Amino acid sequence: MSEETLPSHADTVIIGAGAVGSSVAYHLSELGATDVVVLDQGPLPVTGGSSVHAPGIMFQTSPSKIQTKTAHYTSRLLSEAGVYDEVGGIEVARSDERMDFLQRRLEWATAYGLPEPQLLSPEEVTDHLPLVDESEILGGYYSPTDGRVDGIAALQWYRENSSADFFGNVEVTDLDVTGGEINGVDTDQGRIDCERCVLATNNWGYQTGQLAGLDLPIAPVEHQYVVTEPLSELGGVETVVGDNTTGLDVPGDRSIAEYMSEGPHRPVGRDQDHSLYFRTHGDALGMGSYNHETLSVDPSAMGKNSAEQQASVRGFTEEHWEQPTHPNREKSAKQAFDELLPATVDAEYAVTENGIFVFTPDGMPAVGETAQVDGLWTGLAIWWTHSGGYGRILAEWMETGVPRLPSGPVDTGGIHVRRFEPHAGEKDYFVDRGAKRYEQVYSIVEPRWQPEDHRGLRRSPFYQQQQALGAEFYQSGGWESPQWYASNADLVDRYDERIPEQDGWQGINRSKIEAAEHIHTRQAVSMFDMTSFSSIMVEGEDSGAFLQRVCSNDMDLDIGQVRYSLLLNEGGGILADITVVRLDDERYMVTTGGGNSPGIHGGWLAERAPETVSVHIEEGAKSTIGLWGPKSRLLLQRCTDADVTNSGFPYFRAKEIYVGDVPVIALRVSYVGELGWELWTPSEYGGRLWETLWEAGDDLDVRPMGGGALSSMRLEKGFRLWGTDIDTDANPFEAGLPFAVDMETEFIGKSALEAATEEGIDNRITPLTLDDSTDIMLSGRPVLKDDEPIGYVQAGDYGYSIGESITYTYVPDEYASAGTSVQILCEGTVYDATVRDEPLFDAGREKLLR
Repeated sequence: MSEETLPSHADTVIIGAGAVGSSVAYHLSELGATDVVVLDQGPLPVTGGSSVHAPGIMFQTSPSKIQTKTAHYTSRLLSEAGVYDEVGGIEVARSDERMDFLQRRLEWATAYGLPEPQLLSPEEVTDHLPLVDESEILGGYYSPTDGRVDGIAALQWYRENSSADFFGNVEVTDLDVTGGEINGVDTDQGRIDCERCVLATNNWGYQTGQLAGLDLPIAPVEHQYVVTEPLSELGGVETVVGDNTTGLDVPGDRSIAEYMSEGPHRPVGRDQDHSLYFRTHGDALGMGSYNHETLSVDPSAMGKNSAEQQASVRGFTEEHWEQPTHPNREKSAKQAFDELLPATVDAEYAVTENGIFVFTPDGMPAVGETAQVDGLWTGLAIWWTHSGGYGRILAEWMETGVPRLPSGPVDTGGIHVRRFEPHAGEKDYFVDRGAKRYEQVYSIVEPRWQPEDHRGLRRSPFYQQQQALGAEFYQSGGWESPQWYASNADLVDRYDERIPEQDGWQGINRSKIEAAEHIHTRQAVSMFDMTSFSSIMVEGEDSGAFLQRVCSNDMDLDIGQVRYSLLLNEGGGILADITVVRLDDERYMVTTGGGNSPGIHGGWLAERAPETVSVHIEEGAKSTIGLWGPKSRLLLQRCTDADVTNSGFPYFRAKEIYVGDVPVIALRVSYVGELGWELWTPSEYGGRLWETLWEAGDDLDVRPMGGGALSSMRLEKGFRLWGTDIDTDANPFEAGLPFAVDMETEFIGKSALEAATEEGIDNRITPLTLDDSTDIMLSGRPVLKDDEPIGYVQAGDYGYSIGESITYTYVPDEYASAGTSVQILCEGTVYDATVRDEPLFDAGREKLLR
C-alpha cells in the first residue's frame, strides 16, 4: 500500500521500489514483518529504473543452480499473481557449437528441476516461431515455462499485496551509519530512523552504497532494445498499446512503458550466436541486442528522472545497432535480425532505447548483510528473471537467519555481498570486469576460462619462483594461483601410462601436467602454494568459550591440538568448514579457504565475538606452503630441529617451529590425503621459506604442485570443498560430516540439526565412479536413475591414483548405498556409474598417519 507522509521511524527501510525492493517488501510481509517502508526517487509504479524499461523476458535455465531456482520461483510467483505470460522460451542455434551448448542447457534444466525442457528441430522451432527463417538455424532449446513478466503490473501487484508502506518521488540524500550500524535514512522529505535498511537500487547501487561509505562493485551498462511498428505478419493480434499506462505518472518517453506493458502471444526467443533476443508486443516485434561494444556508464553519475527522460534510459545509438562493434560478433544486430527474422528487414521502429542495467565483476548478484555496516542489506545486480526468488531469499535471511526458498535452504557463497575482494570496489576494476561480463552474456564461455585484464593484483611471496618454474596462473579471489607448472612437463612422460586423454569440452583448458603432479605428490614430495587460504586469529580470555559457541565440534582443545569443525547458520546450513588450532591458553588460529572465505567467514566470526575476544582476519598477512607426499617428513626434518616424527608430531597437531631461520606455525594437516604439513609464516618470510624447502629437497625430487592436482587428489580422498560440495544448502549430516559435530556441546544451528535428525536425513552426499569411461564429469549435469533425475554433479575429476573418473553428488537416501547403479548425462552422452563408499583412496588413513 502507499502513504502520503513519510514516517519518522520504521523497523525496515527499503530503498528502491523496483522488482527487487518490491519483492523484498512483499516477502517480508508474508513472513510477518511489520513497519516496513519502501522509498523510490521515481513515481510509483513507473519508477524510471530498469524494472520498467525492461522487456520482461524470463529465460530460466542457467549453469548456476541458484539462478535457475530463483528464476523458476519467480515465474511461479508471478504466474499465480496473474502478471506473467507463460508463453515458453526458445533459444535457437545457428552453429554446431551453439547446438552443443543447447544440449548443456537441457542438462542444467534437467539437473535443477525445470519442467519438460527439450531440444527442437528447425521445423519444430518454426512451428512455435513462424517468423524465424528455418534455413538459418540448426535447432533450438525449448523451456515451456519461460515467458514474460508485465513489469508495471507486477510492481502494482506487489504494492497491493504487501503490508509495507510505499513512497514515490522521495530522494534519499544520506545514510546514517555511525557506530558501524545503520541508524537512519535521510531524504529530501525528512529523516526516517530505522534498525534495518535494504539497498535495492540496482543502477544506483554504487551511489547508494557510497552514502554508507561502501564501494559496492555495481557497474551500469547500456543495452539496446527496439520495438517495430505493427507487422502484417502479426496482423489480427489484439493489442491495447496506448492504454497500458493510462492514469500513471511516467517519466520520459511514455511509449517505452506502453510497449513494455504489452504482452507476447508467442514464445520469447534468443539467438545467442549473435547476442540477440526477441518477443512479440501484440502485433509488433521487440528485439534486444547485446551485440555491440560494452557501453559502460559512470556508476557515480546515473542521474535522476525528468519529464523528458527516464533516468535509466539513454538515447538510442544507431551505430551500435547497424554496425558490428561487438568484439566477438562479425555481424551487426540489424544484419543478424534481418537474416533470422526476414519480416523485420524494412520495418520501422516505434520505440528505441539504450536501457541501463548492472553487472558485478563475476556477473552474479550481490545479496546479504554488508560486513562494514550492521543492519545494512543489499539486493543488487538482480534482473526481473530472478527478482522474486532473491526477494524471498533476502526476506528469509533477514527474518530467520536462514536464506531459503520454499524448496529448501540455498547456497549463498556465489551471491553473498561479502564475497568481493578488497580491490573489487575500485571503480576501474569493477567497471572493466562488468563490461567483460556484459560482453560474455551470450558467449560460450569455456570451462576454466580466465580473464586477461587486471591480473597480478595479489601475488604470493613465491610468485617469482613460480614464474621461473613456468606456472600457469589462474585467478582466484584476485590471487595469482598456479594451476600447473611447465617445469613438470617431464613428469608427463614418466607417468604417461596412468594419464588418460581428456577430449572434447571436458578436456578444454586442462593439462596432462596436472595429472603428473598428482601422481608425483603421491610418490615423492610436492610444495603447494596456500597463500590464498586465510588465517583468522581469535584471542582473548573468552576465546575458547566463543569458539565453542560458534563451532559445531568440541573446542575443548589442548595446546597444540588441531580440530576440524564447521560454522553453521541458524538453520544448520554449512557456512564454512574450518580448522581450529589452539596455540596457547588464549590464542587460537582458525584457517579457512581462499577466495570469498575471508569476507564471508571471517566477517561472520568477527561480528559475533564479544568485547573480550579479538578476531583478526589475516587475509594476505601469512604465506603458506602445503608440503605433502611420502618424502615430506624427510624433507622437513632436514630444515628444522623440531621433532617431526610420527610420535613427536602426530596427525592433527600443531607446533610453532623454525624451518631454517623462518618462524612457522606448522600444522600436520593434509588436504590431499598424504603425509604432510601446512607451514604458515608471516608473508615477509615466505620467499625464504620456499627457498629453504626447495634447496633441501632437490635430491628428493621435490616439485611444485598446482591447483589442478589438488582438485583431483582431494576428491579421491573425499575431502569437502566449501562452495562446491558443501554450502548453506546442506547440513553436516547430509554432507557426510557427522564427525565434525558434537551434539553434546552448544552451538549455533544445533536446534535445527536436532530437528533434522528427528525428521530423518533423506538426502546424502556420495561418490560415484564411472563404470567404463575415463571422461571427467562436469558440474551441474544430471544424475539419473531409471531415466529420472535424482541429483546432479557437484564436482568431478579423474582419480589418477585409483584409475577411475570420480563424481560427487547428493542423492536421496534410498540410492546412496554402495553398489547402486546410476547414470550421468554429460555433453549429450549417458554414462553408467556406480555409487561407492568413501573415501575412495587410503580408506585406512595409512598414508596420513604414518
